[in-house]
Amino acid sequence: MGISTEKTSPAPPAGNAAGSVTRFGDRVFSGMTRGSGILLLTIMAAIAVFLTVRAVSAISQDHANFLTTFEWNANANPPVFGIAVLLYGTLVSSVIAMLIAVPVAVGIALFMTHYAPRKLGTPLAYIVDLLAAVPSIVYGLWGALFLVPHMEGLTSWLDHYLGWTVIFDQTNVGTAPRNLFTVSILLAIMILPIITNVSREVIRQVPQAHEEAALALGATRWEVIRVAVLPFARSGIISASMLGLGRALGETMAVATVLSSSDVLSAHLLDPGGGTFAANIASHFGEATKLGRDALIASGLVLFVITLLVNGAARVIIARRKEYSGANA
Repeated sequence: MGISTEKTSPAPPAGNAAGSVTRFGDRVFSGMTRGSGILLLTIMAAIAVFLTVRAVSAISQDHANFLTTFEWNANANPPVFGIAVLLYGTLVSSVIAMLIAVPVAVGIALFMTHYAPRKLGTPLAYIVDLLAAVPSIVYGLWGALFLVPHMEGLTSWLDHYLGWTVIFDQTNVGTAPRNLFTVSILLAIMILPIITNVSREVIRQVPQAHEEAALALGATRWEVIRVAVLPFARSGIISASMLGLGRALGETMAVATVLSSSDVLSAHLLDPGGGTFAANIASHFGEATKLGRDALIASGLVLFVITLLVNGAARVIIARRKEYSGANA
């Protein structure tokens, strides 16, 4: 019996054979997703162009340094509008809010997923979901009517024991605490449900095998969370934090309701004053002249750029952390 030496080409893998056939529905879906992406980029580019054109028109008539001047008075003669106070207030209030909200949100998410019994965790998750849908004006009214009066004791305590740090030194004792510190706490409460919800869903995606493997090695519950859960969920938690930061940066009505804004830039967080971009736009846009509106749009362009930079930084952090997160394991 002879042995055939003719070479036969291997059969293509089943997956490739199936992938080479593009169905009509796949082409339609691919086109729709591609079109949606292009539409989103087009809208973002149009917004950027609009803001830039109006901002250049206003800044060219500004008689002060737009970035370093404290005063905002577009109706003055000559007009003066600087964003130093607004930039400082926006960044400081958002950073403090993140420092407060992120650890608490992650702790709540871990409690709901790993510690709370089902009878408690499920209704608690519903409550957190409902809090995320509360309009910002409701938070603002609650902050003005409840939070501000009840902050007087805390501000007095911080001034008494931590006044040596300068930032908690209250120079205007006796005034209502309508300051950046109160705004930061209010923003932390507002972004807490968003970060908690996303973190909870990410933590739930941790493979059960990872946790069981850690338990099999004798790890305690906290060690399982530390070595298996948090590394896997780190990218998602960072994304959730960036979502919360985006809301804190752009929050308008709640800040405008609580904060007693001024053009004074002060390192004392417990003193009334300061401002944020979004609150300044909401407060002055209705009564502003054309030049004033262009100036407000210019400040909005700065907030737009800050938001893009924050999201870009988040993407870089997530890309760097992904290989260590265990998501690829």
